Amino acid sequence: MATASKSTADHLRAALDGPWREVREQARRQLDDDRLYGDPFLDYRAARARVLDQMRLVREFGYAERGFRLENGGTGDPGGAVTGLEMLAYADLSLWVKSGVQWGLFGGAVENLGTERHRDVVRRLLSLDLLGCFAMTESGHGSDVARLETTATYDPATAEFVVHSPTESARKDYIGGAAEHARMAAVFAQLIIEGESKGVHCFLVPIRDERGSDLPGVTTSDCGLKGGLPGVDNGRIRFDHVRIPRENLLNRYADVTPEGTYSSEIENPSRRFFTTLGTLVRGRVSVGGAAAAGARVALSIALRYADKRRQFADTETGEEVVLLDYRSHQRRLLPHVARAFALAFAQNDLVRRMHVIQTGQDLDPHAQRALEKRAAGLKVAQTRHATRAIQECREACGGAGYLTENRLVTLKADTDVFTTFEGDNVVLTQLVAKELLTAYSDEVRDLDALGWVRFAATMARDVVRESSGVRQLIQRLRDRADDGIDDGDLSRRSVQLQLFADREDYLVRTAAHRLRARAQETGPFEAFNNAQDHILVAGEAHIERLVLEAFIEGIAGIDDPAAREVADTVCDLYVYSTIEQNQAWYIMHRFMSVDRAKTVRRGVNELVDRLRPQAATLVEALGVPETMLHAAMLDDASVHQR
Repeated sequence: MATASKSTADHLRAALDGPWREVREQARRQLDDDRLYGDPFLDYRAARARVLDQMRLVREFGYAERGFRLENGGTGDPGGAVTGLEMLAYADLSLWVKSGVQWGLFGGAVENLGTERHRDVVRRLLSLDLLGCFAMTESGHGSDVARLETTATYDPATAEFVVHSPTESARKDYIGGAAEHARMAAVFAQLIIEGESKGVHCFLVPIRDERGSDLPGVTTSDCGLKGGLPGVDNGRIRFDHVRIPRENLLNRYADVTPEGTYSSEIENPSRRFFTTLGTLVRGRVSVGGAAAAGARVALSIALRYADKRRQFADTETGEEVVLLDYRSHQRRLLPHVARAFALAFAQNDLVRRMHVIQTGQDLDPHAQRALEKRAAGLKVAQTRHATRAIQECREACGGAGYLTENRLVTLKADTDVFTTFEGDNVVLTQLVAKELLTAYSDEVRDLDALGWVRFAATMARDVVRESSGVRQLIQRLRDRADDGIDDGDLSRRSVQLQLFADREDYLVRTAAHRLRARAQETGPFEAFNNAQDHILVAGEAHIERLVLEAFIEGIAGIDDPAAREVADTVCDLYVYSTIEQNQAWYIMHRFMSVDRAKTVRRGVNELVDRLRPQAATLVEALGVPETMLHAAMLDDASVHQR
């Protein structure tokens, strides 16, 4: 690829790297090691063994310690932990998942839900002396955590919990680490005391001995071959009246005395449940970040290839044309690059918010709930982006893109499941939309479906602008301008943000009205079910608006004029291409004329044309060094330059 302007690329990369850019730079040096890259030609048994060996190398980098508190042997830097581990996605997504299960999910559960009596477990898992897994999902209940069927019944006679899988559907399923390596599981189960369920709690349950054999009452099995992630040993677990000590309840938010008395500082069961799950938000933050990292690898490969590969001759010169000089190719790849920039800024903002909450710098009780909603929304945006961008990259590289040696098919297979785990994307979008409809009053936080519908029926105000800072941001953007306000000038940031906010606001308000109208005719479930399509689109519009805001704020932090100019153009492309995708909606609801929609399409063409000479700069800004791409086609016979 042509040599980029180093200063511009460096400034852009620093901005995209975000608050923990030093962690990213350190990771780029550490991960430039062939031992850390997956070997796609290994069978899954060998791939699993390789990943476990790779984790022992990663253990020395210090990423994991950042995610744990000082008293537990960590360094108390959760933002640095998420950022450092995210960089593993550049090398091998199986390694990222396996590390995330050990130090993020299993370790996070013990650290955040346990107390001082579990400190030794944290230290052992941190050093890999104890390998664990996170046993939440069940065959019958995936995203519906509140209805998990596994039980943990307290026996006061022995001061033990009896963990049991009462039905076939109570089997723990798809659990990373459960097939081979894990010796202990963080098991989510219904806590039963004197025949009464106290809701879902988390317990530490040993599942294997040191030789790898199942312990009495525990039956593990292997999920076998998957569509990707061969180095992750996903498995299933069944419990047959397995007894564990009372102290194995992770008791930060609830405890049971030896006599069998249950206590919790959080009296409301629903609030207690969501508080428990809220402490585990780091996993969802991490999944989105890793998916976006995988997409950056694919885009870096595809763009470098497109700037080398020649196909078909220019009729005037007779010279074959570089792929990236074709408008169709620019349109295929550059809008995905623009979205990659936007999501990088959004992820940086999300990790920063997570960090200040988890380090106690933000004690606002509403901040945690807002973080959960934002994490859910960005996880949806980033995993969908990865799925679409990697597929486009694969197609854009033709037959070469289909060869395993060029990584794109591996990236596609490995990121595919990201749309499902840590919350199915449809369910998470629905969660985001529900929060939009209920976040305006603490009174509705714990409402059931009927209460939610009744509340939504009372809404008739400008909900987006009253519940967020978008109005103030639009005004600030207008105040920055030197000339008069032109509400029709789509090149202006205030107008762009206004269009995104208008769509979100309209969809949220009309979804509420639709719920009201339907609720007058039928029950709450049918009212919600009837409006579900509408609610999902409202959630998607909210996510798009948040991402644009993060992009705008990210650009404001770039001091170098040349880098800022490029970033502004990339932001315009993100806006124009997003509006183009939704232009039918804008026209249908009269937010945009047909002529203006044509202007948007022309605008996309003009923007990709303007960014074409900056392709090398954009690739370097994405932050995946060429030595880490490991794609053979970038230097083989398929690319021939005159």
